[in-house]
Amino acid sequence: MLLKIDLTLPFEAPVLIFTLVLLIILIAPIVLNKFKIPGIVGMILAGVLIGPYGFGILERDASIELFGTVGLLYIMFLAGLEVDMIEFKKNKNKSLGFGALTFLIPITIGTAIFHYVFQYDIAPAILLSSMFSSHTLIAYPIASKLGISKNEAVTVTIGGTIITDTAVLLVLAVVAGSAEGNVGMSYWIKLSISLAIFSGIVTYIFPIIAKWFFKQLESEKGAHYIFVLTMVFAAAFLAELAGVEAIIGAFLAGLALNQLIPHTSPLMNRIEFVGNNLFIPFFLISVGMLVDVRVLLRGPEALIIAGTIVVVALTTKYLAAWATQKIYGYTSTQRNLIFGLSSAHAAATLAVILVGFNLGMINEEALNGTIVLILVSCLVSSFVTEKSGRALAIVESQKKPDLSQKPDRILVPIANPKNIESLVDLAIMMKNPDYNEPIYPLAVVIDDERAEEEIYKKNKMLQEAIKHASATDNDVQLVSKIDINIASGILRAIKELMITEVIIGWNAKITTSGRIFGTVLDNLLENTEQMILVCKIIKPLNTTSRLVVVVPSNAELERGFLRWIRSIKILAQQLGAKVVFRNHESALNAIKQAVQQTKPAIDAEYLPYKNFREFDGMHRELSPDDIVIVIAARRETISYSSNMDNVPRILARNYKDNSFIIIYPEQYPFIEENPITGMPALYGSDREEGIV
Repeated sequence: MLLKIDLTLPFEAPVLIFTLVLLIILIAPIVLNKFKIPGIVGMILAGVLIGPYGFGILERDASIELFGTVGLLYIMFLAGLEVDMIEFKKNKNKSLGFGALTFLIPITIGTAIFHYVFQYDIAPAILLSSMFSSHTLIAYPIASKLGISKNEAVTVTIGGTIITDTAVLLVLAVVAGSAEGNVGMSYWIKLSISLAIFSGIVTYIFPIIAKWFFKQLESEKGAHYIFVLTMVFAAAFLAELAGVEAIIGAFLAGLALNQLIPHTSPLMNRIEFVGNNLFIPFFLISVGMLVDVRVLLRGPEALIIAGTIVVVALTTKYLAAWATQKIYGYTSTQRNLIFGLSSAHAAATLAVILVGFNLGMINEEALNGTIVLILVSCLVSSFVTEKSGRALAIVESQKKPDLSQKPDRILVPIANPKNIESLVDLAIMMKNPDYNEPIYPLAVVIDDERAEEEIYKKNKMLQEAIKHASATDNDVQLVSKIDINIASGILRAIKELMITEVIIGWNAKITTSGRIFGTVLDNLLENTEQMILVCKIIKPLNTTSRLVVVVPSNAELERGFLRWIRSIKILAQQLGAKVVFRNHESALNAIKQAVQQTKPAIDAEYLPYKNFREFDGMHRELSPDDIVIVIAARRETISYSSNMDNVPRILARNYKDNSFIIIYPEQYPFIEENPITGMPALYGSDREEGIV
């Protein structure tokens, strides 16, 4: 007997509802992209059509509201998570300025119009106008997809969003409280204390919990995602307990976890994928289902009020963006982007208007006009953000990278399966984002009677590297070599693939002072000029607090100086970690100048030492979450000193609790080629040596 399915409208079968929504999420962007219409617009229009005020196919029931709420919180969380914290802190005054402008201009003009033109009482006029000041970052996924989320205009807009939405919600609380007679000194004391407790928990306690969790369950990748979602909704719930909207908590959670979720990590990729393809589209559809276009046909008064609301809201938001442009010297494209991102009204606007309507302070015409505003402003926001975002993305792509810097082509020789993830993660984080170059995991097999068997084992191991890297959406090109020894295979790969950096694992094997690590690394140092990084990663990279960089004298005179500076800065930006440069006092200014004059911006501190021998005792100043980076040098180069020969022993003896990286910068080679093969002459046998 076949199951009976009720196909009467609106649909009530959960499977059918979910299938229909997924079809909309799949088809709407594909169809509208052919007409160069943003996919976000398609989601909203689809919500209008299938909603209770359209064809009545679906009701805006509890399930739609639930997924819509999740999508809204996801947007705010992603906005906080993708903020460049260094730029955010650097531009906090600009965010405050824009937040003040985008709050005061709309609420002032709106209050005057509704009080003096439409004869609203002052309290309803303020409440109605406050919704003009609020905005929802509904078009933020467009900016993120175009790769301009780190542009200063976007960063300032995000910061201003939180300021203006918080101010609007406080206005709502005060006006609603005054209508009910609840506003007094005790109210303000209670609100201040609750907000302070909420902010302290999310800002200080959440990162501590997250860092502990990531360390304890490093291998449980699925659990990481569920944990992050738990933190987001816990912060949203705490925000509601504190008396503000949940979106404030979600954004604050994004800022709190920002430094623990690198932007190139598999976890970040999972967060963005699920949000952009499921939860956020659900929210956009749910917004569309609120829109009732029939309100425009209910007489001239409804039409006039709706038109006034739309015109005033968009005009005042544009004035705020224009004023911000003039004050801070932004381009017209950045001004339009700020307007596009800040012109959409949805979440806080709904909260304001529904509270005012339920209290009897706002009539039905104003409520219907607000619903029209949601539709129009979301469409305008999407179109303007798409157009200005593309223009800005083109401008940024035309900024030529420093031609003196070669594209990063990173080789990761792998022998120990346990180190695959950490080495590949480090390579991805240090890769220059200006160049779309793959990562090259390498396996070298010694040419003997067991070569065929070893090739099979090595290729199976390399598949783990590509599986891990694919979770970050980074390109990986596997490389296998059969050669007479390990070092020769690595050197051949460096030459054939035009490698610029080699990242290898620490094998804890230290030989005589004449040969620091054993023949593999010694041969690499002697026979190649490329930058080589020897790494021991014992803790999750995303829990790093600081990068402590110990620099020898004269390092600033080496050819590879700017390259290793840039690599460390990119790593610090990905990890959200502070960088502490330790160098001789006479050279600190050179490092400081190089750091400040190149991108990306980082939080850096510069501490002098008298002699490189002080490195032996620097471990006392470290915490377990610090990564030690030692800038070494090849023999007979400008920055080399005999003290460097002791660095591996000091690291092995005194820095057991810290991850560390030894960087041998790009330097001029001292190579003696084999006259027969044309390859570098290698000294010693590598048959019994391996790299980790």
